Amino acid sequence: MEKEFSKIPYSIQLSARLFAIILILAIVYYSQSILLPILFAAIISISLFPLAQLLERLRIGKAASALLAVTVAITIISAVIWFIVHQSIIIGQDATAITKKVLSVLEVGEQWIDKQFGIGRNEVLKKLKEQGNSSLENAGGIITSTFGSIGNLLANSLLVPLYSFFMLYYRDFFREFFFKAFKSSPQAKVNDTLNKIYQVIQSYLMGLITVMGIVALLNTVGLMALGIDYAWFFGSLASLLMLLPYIGITIGSILPALFALAVKDNAWYAIGVIAWFQVVQFLEGNLITPNIVGSKVSMNPLIAIIAILVGGMLFGLGGLILALPLTATLKVIFDAIPSTEAYGFLIGEPEKEHLKYNSKQALLIKWGIVRKNKRSMKTPTTQNNTEEPKKSDVSEKE
Repeated sequence: MEKEFSKIPYSIQLSARLFAIILILAIVYYSQSILLPILFAAIISISLFPLAQLLERLRIGKAASALLAVTVAITIISAVIWFIVHQSIIIGQDATAITKKVLSVLEVGEQWIDKQFGIGRNEVLKKLKEQGNSSLENAGGIITSTFGSIGNLLANSLLVPLYSFFMLYYRDFFREFFFKAFKSSPQAKVNDTLNKIYQVIQSYLMGLITVMGIVALLNTVGLMALGIDYAWFFGSLASLLMLLPYIGITIGSILPALFALAVKDNAWYAIGVIAWFQVVQFLEGNLITPNIVGSKVSMNPLIAIIAILVGGMLFGLGGLILALPLTATLKVIFDAIPSTEAYGFLIGEPEKEHLKYNSKQALLIKWGIVRKNKRSMKTPTTQNNTEEPKKSDVSEKE
């Protein structure tokens, strides 16, 4: 089949592949309400597999082990949600004082706008009133979409645990499905690929949880040093937003900065919060994550950013969270198939020789495009004491 396909002109092959990619993306986009909970459940079930396996070794039945593992996950997620809601309620009790401070800050802002741009308070209120009327006209659509999102969230909160349970309970059944689906491939290779997918996703999630813990601690220490109240809440919330790669900490710094602006007498506290969070983000991106996650999940940062953009376009917020583990999974699959091995190489992290100043020449020599110059391998003293090299020893020049 592959030989017959290779006889087709390259332009037609390329068109067919591009059409297949576009068709797959369209199907994924229009079926996201079905695919999104399945993808989340698959990642959760893979991450819970070691716990389920441990429970099975304790002579607990397979169904009971899967149910207990999913219950543990639900308990942890529920505890995190309760912590955020509980702390938000406590902060809300001080809303009166915070509101007064925010109003005073807004008043200072109005005076600055009037002084700099000559726009009076009445004009600002007029603009706000126009924007408010415009928003009220679209209120019906906003309310409808909001309730629709809440309905989808509630549905997924029931479906994802259910899917996760069955994926854990039927995992060997699904593994045999892959053996049957890829009969033409060596079964040992199929089994090895599935094991690598498990290993990559588990390593990524465990590494992410570790990084989130370290970032939460650093955020909290910085906020405490600045004298910001509810430091643990704001620091932990910002670390949880790391589920949104590359932008999570930046978004998480906005809320404590606004809080510092509202409760402190000096705006430098808010600037200090943003500055400290940027330092933490720099440490996370260049030191913490590469040493904890990067050693386990090798991925090209450029491809990771593109994957995040595509994931957000296809699945919205859920796509931003799923982008990196799914891309890591695709890399494992591409590496296992000879015809797509180049794409797996592209997703992976560049090696050190690709980043050296003379990497192009070494690459050309590696792939036999130019021959290695034997004269360059000799020391100057050796070259002076030897005869003139033959033409065959000199690298060919284009």
